Amino acid sequence: MWYFTWILGLLLACAFGIINALWLENTENMDRANDAKDEQ
Repeated sequence: MWYFTWILGLLLACAFGIINALWLENTENMDRANDAKDEQ
């Protein structure tokens, strides 16, 4: 049964990485929008 825990841990790590990438992309887009708004 150790493999079940290992697979769950691996999936959790992958999900965490994907969520971090999406969060980083979203914050960069918000920063760009705020910079564009400040320039006008």
